[in-house]
Amino acid sequence: MSSDATPHIVVLPGDGIGPEIIAAARQVLDALGEFRYEEHLLGGASIDAHGTALTEETLAAAKAADAVLLGAVGGPKWDTTDPDQPRPEQGLLGIRKGMGLFANLRPVRPSPALMGASPLREER
Repeated sequence: MSSDATPHIVVLPGDGIGPEIIAAARQVLDALGEFRYEEHLLGGASIDAHGTALTEETLAAAKAADAVLLGAVGGPKWDTTDPDQPRPEQGLLGIRKGMGLFANLRPVRPSPALMGASPLREER
């Protein structure tokens, strides 16, 4: 955690559309208040620059930050069936594990036609 009053956010733009999405997210954050950003590479961009999807420096920075803003990871450029080659997803899994995160929550909206067969029920 940062010691000053300005929240410290580690920004991991990622790959593909990730940098574009992160740029828009930063505009929203900047409209809300003042933040101190620190950018690092993750995924394919990190593979290209460092030969690994997640560096120790990036993980340490993420752990020390107040928040992490993470873009999309991966793309066809890094698709491989060679188990000895790094894959962008290894960075995503590595940062989750390194930060003690275990859930990847996503919104779910079942089709109305399948609602009767779904374990999800409408709120009463």
